[in-house]
Amino acid sequence: MRVEVLLPQWGMGMSAGTIVEWKKKVGDSIEEGDIIADIEAEKATQELEAPASGVITEILVQENEEVQVRTVLAIIETEG
Repeated sequence: MRVEVLLPQWGMGMSAGTIVEWKKKVGDSIEEGDIIADIEAEKATQELEAPASGVITEILVQENEEVQVRTVLAIIETEG
């Protein structure tokens, strides 16, 4: 099953964020809750946690790219 990793809205005023660094890459196995990226939003860096366990099959937003809240950042392929 494909799970979309979305840019969350951490604060009421947050409308966009920038990928500072991907901690995982395509092909990596991850567990739900793993830190997969650092995101800068509203002058603070937040850790993005994996919403599901599986394998990262696609990274759709590159480092230093700014995107809007709820943009699909990556795809995780889960078992089942």
